[in-house]
Amino acid sequence: MSARAALITGGTSGIGKATAEVLHSRGYQVAVTGQRPESVTRAREELPEGVLVLQADAGSLVDTDEVVSEVRERFGTLTTLFLNAGVSRPVTLDACDEATFDEVFTVNTKGQFFTLVKTLPLLSDGASIIVTVGIGATRGLTGNSLTAGSRGALLTMIPTLALELAPRRIRINAVSPGYTDTPMLRATPGMGSDQIAAMLAATAMKNPFGRLGRPEDIAETVAFLASDGAAYVTGQEIVVSGGAGLAV
Repeated sequence: MSARAALITGGTSGIGKATAEVLHSRGYQVAVTGQRPESVTRAREELPEGVLVLQADAGSLVDTDEVVSEVRERFGTLTTLFLNAGVSRPVTLDACDEATFDEVFTVNTKGQFFTLVKTLPLLSDGASIIVTVGIGATRGLTGNSLTAGSRGALLTMIPTLALELAPRRIRINAVSPGYTDTPMLRATPGMGSDQIAAMLAATAMKNPFGRLGRPEDIAETVAFLASDGAAYVTGQEIVVSGGAGLAV
């Protein structure tokens, strides 16, 4: 396919931003979305010239309609959709409330699902869809039930979606990062900077590779799934974790 174009939700920082940089360097037209004004402003300053940066709430279907309209006007069609936007709200069962539940599932599940629904008419035959899930969806972590459930819901949809999209040769796959050093991780609610630094250091020591993931690690995997090199790969989950979670 020529004239490659990608939309990345949650693309103004961390994994999404790194992916935007990688795809742009490989000749893609790229659009990214982000919710926080400061993140959007920084992305407009730091991302390569030509990357379209849009402010949008990933949980708002009205905002999604506006993003789709803008992308249609700028690019016409999409060859890659990276559903990466998400929130993490660590909370144990006894402390969870309805508002937190609704927020997490609205952004992580409903928002990403309907972004796919609304962008489907823009996706060219043979396009690639990549969904960020995370290893927490299939591995236990205290306080992670909401985030894991909201991401895991998408993971369970992927085999069925792969079959539905196969007649158009549109591929859909999941990428599941392990602990990755991103601004979201460094802004973990309820933890000070010293606590976060200690947590990251301890996590890195436990990893078989002795380090945390980097946004670029995930971006390269997404770029592969978007490429013709993965033209026969669909309905799969690729874990990018440096071996985290393999030990018994």
